[in-house]
Amino acid sequence: MVALAGTWSHAIAAVLFGLLALWQFTRHERRVSMAILGIAFLLTAVWAGLAAATDPGSVAARLGETARNLGFLTFMYVLLRRGLGDDRRPFVGLVYIALFLLVVLQVMIDGALALLPGGEELNAIALASMLMLNLCFAIGALLLVHALYTVAAPETRWGIRPTMIGITAMWAYDLNLYTFAWLTGRVPFELLALRGVLMLCLVPTFLFAMRRNVELKVKLSRKVAFRSLSLLAIAGYFLIMFLATELIDIFAGSSAALVQVAIVFLLSVGAITLLPSKRVRAWLRVKIAKHLFEHRYDYRAEWIRFNHTLAQPGSDTDPLDKRIIQALADITEAQGGLLLVRSGDTVLQPGARWSWDDLGAVSATGDSVLGDWLETSGHIVELDPLRCGEHGNPDEIATLVPGWMIAQADAWALVPLIHRDKLAGAVLLRRPRIDRTLDWEDLDLLRIAGRQAASYLAEASSQDALAEARRFDEFNRRFAFILHDIKNLVSQLSLVARNAERHADNPEFRADMIATLQDSVGKMNDLLARLAPKERRRSEAPRPTGVRKLAEQLAEQKGDAHPVHIAAGPEFHAMVDPVRLETALTHLVQNAIDASAPDTPVCLTVDGDREAVRIAIEDRGVGMDAEFVREKLFRPFSSSKSGGFGIGAFEARSLVAEMGGTVDVDSREGEGTCFTISLPAAASDTGLTKRSA
Repeated sequence: MVALAGTWSHAIAAVLFGLLALWQFTRHERRVSMAILGIAFLLTAVWAGLAAATDPGSVAARLGETARNLGFLTFMYVLLRRGLGDDRRPFVGLVYIALFLLVVLQVMIDGALALLPGGEELNAIALASMLMLNLCFAIGALLLVHALYTVAAPETRWGIRPTMIGITAMWAYDLNLYTFAWLTGRVPFELLALRGVLMLCLVPTFLFAMRRNVELKVKLSRKVAFRSLSLLAIAGYFLIMFLATELIDIFAGSSAALVQVAIVFLLSVGAITLLPSKRVRAWLRVKIAKHLFEHRYDYRAEWIRFNHTLAQPGSDTDPLDKRIIQALADITEAQGGLLLVRSGDTVLQPGARWSWDDLGAVSATGDSVLGDWLETSGHIVELDPLRCGEHGNPDEIATLVPGWMIAQADAWALVPLIHRDKLAGAVLLRRPRIDRTLDWEDLDLLRIAGRQAASYLAEASSQDALAEARRFDEFNRRFAFILHDIKNLVSQLSLVARNAERHADNPEFRADMIATLQDSVGKMNDLLARLAPKERRRSEAPRPTGVRKLAEQLAEQKGDAHPVHIAAGPEFHAMVDPVRLETALTHLVQNAIDASAPDTPVCLTVDGDREAVRIAIEDRGVGMDAEFVREKLFRPFSSSKSGGFGIGAFEARSLVAEMGGTVDVDSREGEGTCFTISLPAAASDTGLTKRSA
């Protein structure tokens, strides 16, 4: 009964699929995919006819089944190729090679059985090989059906869904058939015969599919593509392991178990080593982007991620300068980066770095020429061509890039940050795990991302300037109140001065005058304390000034309130304004006193040479961290002291700079701070810059 049903169902299926093929050929479809589908229907009709005429398990029927599988596999391949560009077709072809090889092996085995006489042992080996190949083909084919449907754009899935359902049902039945046969060691005739009934049931499905527009438009999700190919890779790994162990079991004889254990061990070690590797994952992403997509980047996803990184809220996130580096590095999967900041017309100064701890100490770019060139051209500089001398205009570019960038092997590309045609800075990207050259997509995306990052940097700078202006407003508001109090004091003292002309000889008046003066001095000291002493004295023209004598006077003035030591040594003369120098020294010495414990002395050291005179103010106080020194120390209203205005160091450096000098700082938390003022030396009549004290 089962044999009769199998014969008639296969025969009817052969007729119906033949009619489907004939109808498909007469529709005058110009698309290759539809022509291949008609050929697949014709091969299905041939297979069903051979199964009805001979036996569903005969060699002829198996050859027909192989041809049928090849037809539908080719249809899927052509359908997918129509939705992909030419640059991605080689990679898509690699996905199908494994299944095409299985088809070829199956044809060879079936052909050998048909042409060569075999014994019982040869037939057993051929049966095992046939079952293994068909089982592997069914698994791989179903994975490809899933992958094809996944990459189809949602609007095109309606057209291909019936065809995919029919193909899935056909190969899912084969998977169950050959799995059962592998487990039992025999091919069940009943399941072979009932395949004809299944094919009859699939005729309406394929007929319905032909009435739809079977056209594929690929719209890959990059995450889905990566995960799908990862799934295929895992499936391929297990398939290789399965094939290897089974072939060893057939051909290795008595040592099969030992060889199988070794193969499984080696494959497992390889999987454990490669799968978690960030380098392997990065390589896979590069290959997926290159071969499966028209463009390297999903611009919508990249732009969302880029802006999310820049605009991350919260106090626990990295500062903006580090987020700018990270946002640009994530685009090209660079491993880290360094931010170079430009202020005004100055050189590019090294700033924050992200994920590049082994970069070491770097210096400024030397002059403003590189910054001017980046601002004018807006070009992204690749460093590898400069190292190899391959850049198109080395005289213009290579000479501008500082030597430490060229010497740093991990330095990959320099991205300018331009806002309103002004260079705000640049980001030096660290080389990615998978080294490659930048193409036009990289350059375009980095260029526009650099402009966006520059706008964030400019906005942050504007916010800082606005906050600083508000602090100045607050300072001016306080100063206005203090001026009112000073006006009252001036009035009081003016009255005392007028009365002194008439009552100077009166002892009682003199006593009241002294009390009034003492009270006024106390009030003015309170006002100065509220304002933080900032009033400049009258400026004088620079002249040779004994720096050591000035330092000794200051040490004597401050010594009553706090110990101030000055190291012994000769006198040095500097070309300065003594009033400005005294004010600058007063600020720095007072800061050192405020940072020191009551009994810990502040040390002053004066030395010099023919070029410069140096004054060191050293304390053993709490010290400051490197970030505070770099970012806040010389900015107004930035103070490490509670309640401080943070103007002393700012004004001290400004005064010294006006005299042609510099202020350097060496500070360590918990150890103390040393401010060193360097001033131009005044040449004596003998050409020396120092005299004996």
